[in-house]
Amino acid sequence: MTTPYEPDMPRTMKVRGKALRTGWTTGTCASAAAKAAAEALATGTAPEVVEVALPSGRRVTFAVDSCALGEGRAEAVVVKDAGDDPDVTHGAHLTATVSWRNEPGIELDGGVGVGVVTKPGLGLEVGGPAINPVPRRMIEQAVGESVDLDARGVRVVISVPEGEKMARKTTNRRLGILGGISILGTTGVVRPFSTASWRASVEQAVSVLAAQGERTLVLCTGGRTEQGAMKLLPKLPDVCFVEVGDFTGAALRRAVEHGVTQVVFVGMAGKLTKLASGVLMTHYTRSKVDTALLGEITRDMGGSADLAARVAEANTARHAYELWEEAGLLGRAGRELCRRVAGVLEHFAEDQAAQVPGASGIAAQVVLVDFTGKRMIAMYGRLAR
Repeated sequence: MTTPYEPDMPRTMKVRGKALRTGWTTGTCASAAAKAAAEALATGTAPEVVEVALPSGRRVTFAVDSCALGEGRAEAVVVKDAGDDPDVTHGAHLTATVSWRNEPGIELDGGVGVGVVTKPGLGLEVGGPAINPVPRRMIEQAVGESVDLDARGVRVVISVPEGEKMARKTTNRRLGILGGISILGTTGVVRPFSTASWRASVEQAVSVLAAQGERTLVLCTGGRTEQGAMKLLPKLPDVCFVEVGDFTGAALRRAVEHGVTQVVFVGMAGKLTKLASGVLMTHYTRSKVDTALLGEITRDMGGSADLAARVAEANTARHAYELWEEAGLLGRAGRELCRRVAGVLEHFAEDQAAQVPGASGIAAQVVLVDFTGKRMIAMYGRLAR
């Protein structure tokens, strides 16, 4: 059995001719808007800039896009700059409306464009706004710098015009966050092209699945394979399907922690070949397709020595797939590839379960789909239906 592993990012990936520009999370921008509105309410003067603290203690300054005063209330807007990250909320107008209330302290709520939590598993109150714990603390600290919250009370409503439209490009609906985006951030800073954010979203999706009482996790390598998997398993609720990308190891680790009993992995030849080799982090910068393994499978499944040699020297997994198809070996070889992947996934899950008291292993089913992601080519294991 191949020992599963998750390779580190190569050193060469750390070398760039020009550094990518960092940006600010929705949580940081919301805290800046809240401080601007609170300052305007407390002083009667609309600020042009505000300074807020990040969780690290570092302080950063934001321009206030607009600020309006009314009777007992103020509203301020800060425009989100996501830096060089392809963030769907880049340019969003984080808006804070602050008004006085009778009791000391702060009451925080979400307005238009901020999602409402409808499912457990997110660490947020069901029925409440999708404003995560760290942004909540940042907003309270920022407002507290303008208003003495021990002596006076304010109500803060965070809204995001166009937030509901932006949320359509996220996984919020599947996670049970309806009506808008989430106010997110753990560091306050957006790292460009962050693999950490994708990994976190995968882990969160598994947690939400488990909180719904589901015990079958369907891991798909991308959008096309996810669509194919949903057609293959139409009886499973949407929450069971997770676009795992390159983070199979992280997803399995979280699945073991939550008592998930079955994993179905749906993918194309390239990702499956990496997994069959024991590589649980399948990003192209961290691992390569081992076509020699595909040559070995060719021999094991009755292919000729010549075919096995050509497959072993194939340029890509897709090339090997096409060679199998031409030789009439695709079904048998594809099933063997799936079998080997299932063994790696189950082995990794067993290793993780040994580190979690009371945890058990996971049964794995693996499906090879064609390069449209829509047609099943081969399968190993019994699919949950």
